[in-house]
Amino acid sequence: MQAEIPIQVAGAVVAIGFYFLPALVADRRHRHDALTIALFNALFAWTGIGWLLTLYWACQPNPSPDVVNEIHANRRGHSMRIFSAGLVERVQRRIVAQERWTHKHHSHHSPH
Repeated sequence: MQAEIPIQVAGAVVAIGFYFLPALVADRRHRHDALTIALFNALFAWTGIGWLLTLYWACQPNPSPDVVNEIHANRRGHSMRIFSAGLVERVQRRIVAQERWTHKHHSHHSPH
């Protein structure tokens, strides 16, 4: 009975270490979001797929520290391209309409 206790404790330590392996990997890899990964690990690793996804996440490289600004800049650039294209289209339609109006009014006023 006494000999079983250290084996059970060792087994529990190994099981807990394995369960939190993704969080340990994130910490060792100096992930900026290691705490988030550890929380995700604690909450979802029991599902099995949660453990695999957390381990995969922990093995990914750190995202660019400026990733939020990059996303905003990309969105802004995309929005500006859409706005510019719409503006060019409106100007082109206005030019065509103005040319039609000018042509129509000049053809009424010119002698035949």
